[in-house]
Amino acid sequence: MIEIKADAATRERYVQSVIDVWQAADSGQEMRGRQWYRTAHEVADMMTEGDVRTGAGLLAALSPQTAWPLNVELAKSAYETGQPTGHLGDALAKAAKILAGADPAEVLPMDRKTGHFYRCILDPSDADAVCIDRHAHDIAVGEEYGARDRGLGAKGRYALIAHVYREAAQRLGELPSTVQSVTWVVWRDRLVGTSTRGTEFNKQV
Repeated sequence: MIEIKADAATRERYVQSVIDVWQAADSGQEMRGRQWYRTAHEVADMMTEGDVRTGAGLLAALSPQTAWPLNVELAKSAYETGQPTGHLGDALAKAAKILAGADPAEVLPMDRKTGHFYRCILDPSDADAVCIDRHAHDIAVGEEYGARDRGLGAKGRYALIAHVYREAAQRLGELPSTVQSVTWVVWRDRLVGTSTRGTEFNKQV
């Protein structure tokens, strides 16, 4: 795992790594990345008949280690039946609280991945939120970690990588979430031909 208290040179290297991947995007990759959270917002809106907050909360709560198509399926089913299923106990408990009317911002860990994923879906124009999953981490450090532990459950390590994306976004004149989603698409496309990973947006700690 990377050091939480990275020095200035290391932080700069991480920022430049993100910018390098951003600059490698072709027009199609950039378009797909730019549309990602807007599309997710529309999904949250449609599946809850306009209750975007609940939809975004369910999608975020049920996202860990779940590919996007299944994530959507589980969230839709939870909303329609009132009973979240198909995931681990902690995720199901969070989803149940959201279904019962709890504010997702009081249920989800807002300083970690699922909280930021919720914010990005709820408001794709959020100027601060940035979802740091395993791929976002690997992009920043410039190395595919595979099955190795990235330690993103640690508040400080998550904050470090999130700061890196915000700094890269500021230099590029973009939203942090846009930089994350576009670079994710580029990174995923690089991995597709060299591994057994699927091609869908897979949010995983």
